[in-house]
Amino acid sequence: MDFTEVFFTGHAIQRMFERGISKEDVMSVLTDGETIAEYPEDRPFPSCLMVSSPGGRPLHVVIAFDRASRICHILTAYYPDPDKWTPDGKLRRRP
Repeated sequence: MDFTEVFFTGHAIQRMFERGISKEDVMSVLTDGETIAEYPEDRPFPSCLMVSSPGGRPLHVVIAFDRASRICHILTAYYPDPDKWTPDGKLRRRP
């Protein structure tokens, strides 16, 4: 993803603090991660779910990307629930 700036929403900052997720880990997902779901109809910008494993533990980051300004908006970040996701955090488990 070719972004010029990263903006952390207030919600993302609050959740990162509550979950012990660092800015560096989120940035690692942006640079090294894989997109596992896309939400092109989201507004005001299309969004997606990315995953990577900084520090060996899968981390999900939801972003919205403004293509016009090339600003990446971090919406939230969380560690996927191992009961609901495969060990690599890439696929949802079937109920």
